[in-house]
Amino acid sequence: MAATAQQLKKVRWVERAYSLWAPVTVFGLAFAVYLLIEENSVCSYLWLQPLLKGFGFICLVAWAVLVGMRTVWKPFKELRGARHVAEELTDELDGLKKKYPPRDKAKEELDGLQSQLHDAMVGSDAGALRNATDLLDAAVDKHFKTQRKGGVFDFGSGFVKALMVALLIRSVLLEPFKIPSGSMIPTLEIGDQIFVNKFIYGVRIPFTNFVPFQIVRAPRRGDVIVFNNPVQPDKDFVKRIVGIPGDHIEIEGRSVKINGVELPRTIEAESYESWDQGPSTNWNPNYSVLARETLDGVPHYTLHHEASRVFGGNPITVPEKAVFVMGDNRDNSEDSRYGLGMSSQVEFVPYGSIKGKAMVIWLALGHGGLFSSVFGGTGLRTDRFFLPVTMCGTEPLR
Repeated sequence: MAATAQQLKKVRWVERAYSLWAPVTVFGLAFAVYLLIEENSVCSYLWLQPLLKGFGFICLVAWAVLVGMRTVWKPFKELRGARHVAEELTDELDGLKKKYPPRDKAKEELDGLQSQLHDAMVGSDAGALRNATDLLDAAVDKHFKTQRKGGVFDFGSGFVKALMVALLIRSVLLEPFKIPSGSMIPTLEIGDQIFVNKFIYGVRIPFTNFVPFQIVRAPRRGDVIVFNNPVQPDKDFVKRIVGIPGDHIEIEGRSVKINGVELPRTIEAESYESWDQGPSTNWNPNYSVLARETLDGVPHYTLHHEASRVFGGNPITVPEKAVFVMGDNRDNSEDSRYGLGMSSQVEFVPYGSIKGKAMVIWLALGHGGLFSSVFGGTGLRTDRFFLPVTMCGTEPLR
């Protein structure tokens, strides 16, 4: 009895469900929905983040089970492998028949062998499926020998397509970025891996610092951005926007005034412990004042140490199409106040140098956490997984 289209469709969906990519894809879709919701309503993360962590754990377990089934259950592995090869051959034949329609006898032979292959695909006999695949493969080779490309060409074209999709996503939508320093502690810690929204301010023309038009909105005060250091373009920095075009800024000690209004700030801890890494990659504890500062109604944390240097560049006026940035670790940040680490004067970040807005921490390999005792203090910080960079404001005191 010939396999029906419905039977073939069911088998194909079952094979997709048993693919190692299935739990990865499902979690990726859930994470994309989380990003969309969190970007539009940041406070939703307070209940969505635990759900996403739990769902991620389930997907990880599912992936491990699939790996185990492939390792210890030989019939499962053989049948999946045989179906994969048969599916690839079927797709190839359909494409060849469409591009080079075979004559009557050839078409009759190919259709008959393809029907036999479909019957074997809906069965559970891997050996019979391999035999049917070999018979059809020989027939395809006989009738389309000169038209079959195969081999390196197929692999190369598939690789190029995948690479182009990855580059498009990275250039236009999202780009991963690793936090290398402690200048944004406690918002971003060393080892945090974040996703950067590349399109919110407008997409830069490749290999230039030119943004032809805005897509969603202009940079705002309080946004945490990743940018090419305009003083040293080969380095990427991550800082918080404090001033936008036309703002007048004054900084005196811990006080920041924008257009004559001091940013509200409350102390949450007088001796807050944070961890930094020296050149030797050893983790070192620091104790500083933790404050919650509010910028345009949105709170964020700042750290304050005994200042080793005093800023004397007041007053500051932010020029057009540029922003003034500061690190949340206020006394340990090479930001606009100090020439972005490369000059002795105030430096602004032009719009064209901005790569995007920091959205969420998707992975954290920092001090403490899982396996830290094995890897010199560096561990998997699951508490920071999927944490948005923007605060809600209702978080409990630290």
